[in-house]
This record gives sequence, C-alpha cells and structure tokens, in this order.
Amino acid sequence: MSLHYHCPICKLPLALNEKTLRCDNNHSFDFAKEGYVNLLPVQNKNSKQPGDSLEMVQARRAFLEQGFYAFLQRALSNMISERKPSVLIDLGCGEGFYTHAIADKIEAQVYGVDISKSAVKYAAKRYPQCHFSVASISQAPFKSGTADVLLSVFAPLFEQELARLAAPNATLVVASPGPWHLKELKEYIYADVAKHTEIDTPSGFIKADQKLITEQVTLNFSDIKNLIMMTPFAWKFRPEHWQTLEEKGAQSVTLSFYITEFSKAD
Repeated sequence: MSLHYHCPICKLPLALNEKTLRCDNNHSFDFAKEGYVNLLPVQNKNSKQPGDSLEMVQARRAFLEQGFYAFLQRALSNMISERKPSVLIDLGCGEGFYTHAIADKIEAQVYGVDISKSAVKYAAKRYPQCHFSVASISQAPFKSGTADVLLSVFAPLFEQELARLAAPNATLVVASPGPWHLKELKEYIYADVAKHTEIDTPSGFIKADQKLITEQVTLNFSDIKNLIMMTPFAWKFRPEHWQTLEEKGAQSVTLSFYITEFSKAD
C-alpha cells in the first residue's frame, strides 16, 4: 500500500517497507505496535510531551463515549461522505472520535494527525481503518496537494499549511464553537459570557456553506467535570467553582457548533 507521507526532516516522499517509513536520504520512522507512526522530529517539539496530556485525553474519551457529541459526529460524517473524497486528512484528530466515523462512511485513505502522542496512541489502537501519525499540524507530514478534503475540529487553523495540503477544488470542513456553546458552565468563571463568533475564511479558500447545530443536554457532575477538563478554559476553574458545580449536581448545558465548509480558491 502506498501512503501519502513525506519526510518531516527533508520533505522527500516516504516509502513503506514492512513497518518502517524511509526516504531517499535514509531518514526512517518505525510504526509503533499500536499502528501509528511518530513523524514529529525532536527539534520540532516545544516541550517534552507536546499537545494534550494523558489526563485531558482520558477526560475527553470518557465524555465522548457518553454520546453527547454524537450529533456533531453524524453531521460531519454525512457532510463529508457527500464529497466522496479519495484522501482525507483530519488535522488535530485527537483520539479519532470523528476520524473513524467518517472513515466508516467513505471509501478513501483517511489520515489523522495530532501532536499529542497519548491521543494518537489511543486512536491507532482502536481504529485500524485509519492512518494515524504524531506530527505538528503546522508542518503536516504530507506532500503539497495531497487531500481533497481537510477536516479541522476545534483545532488551530494554519492558513498557509491548509492551502498547501489542499488539492485543486479541495474542501475544507471546520467545526468550531457555536454562539452559546457551554454558556452555562462559562457563567461560573466569567461575569459576562461573550458569544462565540464565526471563524474567518482562511487565506486561499472561499466560504461555501455553513450550518449551526445545537442541542441542550442534561449532564451529571462527572460528565461536566470531564467536559470542562477537555476544554481550554479548564485551568480557570478554581476549587470553589468545582465545589459549586458538585453541589448543584445535574444541570442543562448548551452544546452548539458551527460547521463551515470552504472551497479551495483557484
């Protein structure tokens, strides 16, 4: 099987030989026993363990397994399956919650990339139908023009890299927080909760479509704790906030997402 990876050091194509990827400059990368490949050179790491910690990964998995984000998973899978891609790259794939669901609905090579080794290890072990790698999405280990669909779910958007990776006429699908996503939880730490706004159109793309999907769910304290721990504002929760949440028990929480579709500009 031919894979679309290129060498993160010299940018030459990587050829697969048994369980090793190797370029013509003899840079080699072995697949781990779980099935993923680490394409993050040591010199490109900004910390010893970049990306989400094991604690964040475990919290996210525990929350997602309850099915609260299944409506987002379905919406993304349905939208992308209509595009009938041949190569899809999920940039910032985490534990593969969205990646594998999409792979199950399309006949394509599906790649998941994340800088968190803990997340990628989990994904590769459970979803062998996808190709997972540890790498930076700001310097993704693929040749230019590889993907006809790019997916970004709550991940940073690196405009130049998105444009580089996108094939002619490619589609970029971005999931981002809707206006009042997690409003009830943010009220514990912010005096005035601001609306999330729509994302800007990345350079090199044209906005093609957008939908807003929202559900109101009732979460117990355990679910709320896991949800908060998987968000960027978790560090703002002080002991008194956690105590108040626990005392309140189950509560209604807004889950809201923009799904925006962009087309590669000519």
